[in-house]
Amino acid sequence: MEDYSRELEASFRKIGEGEIISGTVISVDEEEVILDLNYFAQGVIKAEDMSNDPKFNILEEVKIGSVIEATVVRTDDGAGNIQLSCKEAKDILSWDILKQYLDEEKEIAVKVSEVVNGGVIAYAEGIRGFIPASQLSLTYVEDLEPWKDKQLTVKVITVDEEKKKLVLSAKAVEKQKAETEINHRISMLVPGTVLEGTVESLMPYGAFIALAEGLNGLVHISQISVKRIKKPSEVLTVGDKVKVKVLNTNDHKISLSIKAVEEDSRPDEMEGKEAAEYSSNEEIGTSLGDLFKKLKL
Repeated sequence: MEDYSRELEASFRKIGEGEIISGTVISVDEEEVILDLNYFAQGVIKAEDMSNDPKFNILEEVKIGSVIEATVVRTDDGAGNIQLSCKEAKDILSWDILKQYLDEEKEIAVKVSEVVNGGVIAYAEGIRGFIPASQLSLTYVEDLEPWKDKQLTVKVITVDEEKKKLVLSAKAVEKQKAETEINHRISMLVPGTVLEGTVESLMPYGAFIALAEGLNGLVHISQISVKRIKKPSEVLTVGDKVKVKVLNTNDHKISLSIKAVEEDSRPDEMEGKEAAEYSSNEEIGTSLGDLFKKLKL
């Protein structure tokens, strides 16, 4: 009885033009979608009012039983139905969703629908979005044609509802994944480990060293040499092969030392030098005769 009362009350509620309402799909064909609005009249959405996306396929993407939100265009379409539009509802709701994606830096899946001057077009939440060529990949993209119809994972980087401007970026997703991978590799480095690297660049405060697996670290000027130097170029040149010791990996930055490797090798060098000096002296006899000769009786 309570359910019947609620249904009866809902059927007599006032629905006005411009209102966003929801209904359950009870029929779908190539021309339109019919919704049960729990109202005395059904809702009708024409195929052309379903989406702004030219690739939208009404038969593939709308299923019976699905709940759809739409804007009331007319309370009577002339046949006793309520004329609705998903496009208008999406234009209202989608911008709020896209702003939320921007704030949350959420990754979303899109499909490139066309190539335009300077980039490509992809639809997100039914809104036409632009992906500049510079935001397609971490690497330089010259030919845009192969990107058509590609599925991409992107982030929203610009949302301007007033100007109807939506900008997406696949590069931002790739960059974050690359940074995550690099940070994982850095976290696996054990302080004290000695590595080989190449001097990548010299700065007044130190030298950047390129290591294996795309990693690089900084040797502060105080850690370059056991002797005091005023600038790194006094002892290093870009392209030099060097051995470095990992000091720490704080804040996902690799701190290195060339001096520590030199200091570690010094005891071995001293031992080798002393051994060489010892072996170069007159050979010491070990016979009993030699021992008696050196005794003072």
